[in-house]
Amino acid sequence: MSITTQLLTMLTMIGMGGWLGMALDTYNRFLKREERAHWLVFVNDVLFWAVQALLVFYILLLVNDGELRFYLFLALLCGYAAYQSLLRSLYVRVLEWLIWLAVRLGQALAQLFRYTVIRPLVLLGQMALALLLFAWRLVVWAARFLLLVVWKTVLLLFAPLRWTGMAVWRRVPPHRRAWLEKFFRRLKGFAGQIKNTKEKIGMWLAKWRK
Repeated sequence: MSITTQLLTMLTMIGMGGWLGMALDTYNRFLKREERAHWLVFVNDVLFWAVQALLVFYILLLVNDGELRFYLFLALLCGYAAYQSLLRSLYVRVLEWLIWLAVRLGQALAQLFRYTVIRPLVLLGQMALALLLFAWRLVVWAARFLLLVVWKTVLLLFAPLRWTGMAVWRRVPPHRRAWLEKFFRRLKGFAGQIKNTKEKIGMWLAKWRK
């Protein structure tokens, strides 16, 4: 390698050492080791360091065609140490601020979505339900009104027959009237017995089906 390439490689590895420090702090910030299972932490650690090793080798491949030298590892270590001593506190503060900003932005977007999409849809649904209930009540009221009109009309039409029947009933002799009343009572009792028998048969069929 030429001197220029070696110098560029060293500077690149120093920068990658700083990158490793920032990546490690970011990884530890989001991993939360105390709250994770040990096997999951182990798997994440292996994946993290594998990705970082591949990234360092890829950058090295771009700079000097992937030639490894011992001093390159020293450059990585120097970059990491420089980051730890000079930039770590600043980076951690910036990282926390970015996390806070992302959380606030997410909450703001969630509130915006809630008030611009969810709330209008809920209001439209409530309005549609209210209109349906109003229409249903209107239909029920109209049906009751029509039934009342029909019933009054039927009563009015059959009023002469009722009056005629009452007049005829008054002219029936008392002994005939008593006999008719007794007949109607028996007929009513017979109808009640038929109804009770029907209910018993229905209950028996229901038990048999079970």
